[in-house]
Parts: sequence; structure tokens; C-alpha cells
Amino acid sequence: MKSSKSVLEVTVEKIFLLSALISVVSVAFITVFIFLEGAPLFAKVNPFTFLFSSKWAPTADPAQYGILPFIMGSVWVTVGALILSVPIGLAVGIFMAEMAEGRFADILRSVVELLAGIPSVIYGLFGYIAISPLIRQLFNSPTGLGVLTASIVLAIMTLPTIINITEVSLRAVPHELKEGSLALGATHWMTIYRVMIPSARSGILAGIVLGMGRAIGETMAVLMVAGNAVTMPKGPLSLARTLTMNIATDMKYATGDHAVSLFTTGIVLFVFILGINMVVQYLMKKAVKEEM
Repeated sequence: MKSSKSVLEVTVEKIFLLSALISVVSVAFITVFIFLEGAPLFAKVNPFTFLFSSKWAPTADPAQYGILPFIMGSVWVTVGALILSVPIGLAVGIFMAEMAEGRFADILRSVVELLAGIPSVIYGLFGYIAISPLIRQLFNSPTGLGVLTASIVLAIMTLPTIINITEVSLRAVPHELKEGSLALGATHWMTIYRVMIPSARSGILAGIVLGMGRAIGETMAVLMVAGNAVTMPKGPLSLARTLTMNIATDMKYATGDHAVSLFTTGIVLFVFILGINMVVQYLMKKAVKEEM
């Protein structure tokens, strides 16, 4: 006998559907808005010049729009953050999933959740007050600001994402695999290294890619510690300006083609983030197929 849905069930379904549609429409509007505002610059500036020129002088005569230093600044800072955060994040995630027990495990999870909830401006202040003087003393840097300081701050900010997804991915590995490995005489560490990590690799990679997206899209913290210099970064101690920093710095006084160029920079950043999300979706689908 076919059961009919109650009025409450139908109402809740409609609310959920409306919420989903609002999310989709919002993303569509943002996408259309960014492209409509930024694409007209390509009628005046060659896209190749915009992406690969190192000269950024939007208020000069003639104006020059080259965002390669900002792209490289984003790459330097993001790669540096991943180099620092991935080993630590994986180690902590493995420890929380397989070794931490009792009260200590609860405290550790609370600390990780707290890290995820701290505003980015607080991370920026911490980097400016605590990390930059240390970098200045250790490496004889003039200001202590630059790629290395920004990478350290971003590494701390991306740790919660990598740790949480690593832990969840390892806990999702079927218990039969772990028990079978132990039954064959493997040690606990061998089981983690040879069985559990390979089984959870898609989820772990997805966490790393999401952390990379967080690093690329961060603005406030990096703005406070990267130096905000329109120069091509040449090393960990170089001053840098990222794509997000360029938008935040120039938007307050930009007009005309200068303002349009900032929206065009947003298009480049949007494409980067879209590519990262597509990679995450691919890895998640691959993980689901491997589990079936």
C-alpha cells in the first residue's frame, strides 16, 4: 500500500529544494558577474600579456597590466604552506585516527576545531607579531615579512582541513582490512603504512587539495605578513603579493580599466579555485568507486 507524505514532509522537502536552488543560483550569479565585469579588459589587453607580463602599473601612462608576479606569489606561498602543513597534518590525522585515546584524544580534537574557527585576521596578527621577528633574527631578513612568513601562517590555517579529512578517511577504511593485516602478522605501524593509508589515499589527497584551495583564497592573513610588494618573488625570504592581496589592496582606489583589471584578476583566481574543486570532486568519485 502506497503511503502518502504528510504536509510537514512535503514542506520540509520544498524548503530543502529552495535552499539548494538558492545556492546554485548564487554561484551562477557570482560567476556571471565576475566574467561580465572582468572580461572587457581583454578587448584592450592581450590575455597572454595580462597573464605572463611582470609589469603592473595600472596608473601609469600608458597603463600596464601584468599579473605574473601575483600568480607566482600565490604559487610560492601556497606551495610553501603545503610543504609545511601536509607532513604535520597527515601525522596528526593518523595519530588521532589510530593512536590517540581517551581524554587526550578529545582535547586534541577540540584544539584542531579551535584552529579552524579562529578568524584569519588573528592568524595575521600572530604572524606579524610572533613569526616575523623570529624570521628576521634567524635569517637576517630586513623585515621578517615575505613568502616564508606567509607560508608558515597559511600552513597553520590549513592544518585543520588536512587533519580532519585525514582522520575521517582513515576511519572510513573497512575494519576487515586492518584486522586481516594484523592477523597476518603485520605490526600496527605496518598496517597503517601499507594498508590503511593506501586505502584512504583518495580522501587524503582530497583533504590536501582542499587545504591548497584555502591557501590560495586567503587574503587578510597573507596581506599582513607577505610584504605586499609588486615584485617577482625569488625565494622564501622575498616580499610578495598574491592575487587576492592585489584585489584587496587596489580595489579601494581603482577606477576605470584599473578596476576592471581587478575583476579580471578575480577571473583568474576563480579559474584556479574551480580547477581545485574539480580535482576534489574527481578524487572523491574515485574513492567511492574504489570502495564499491
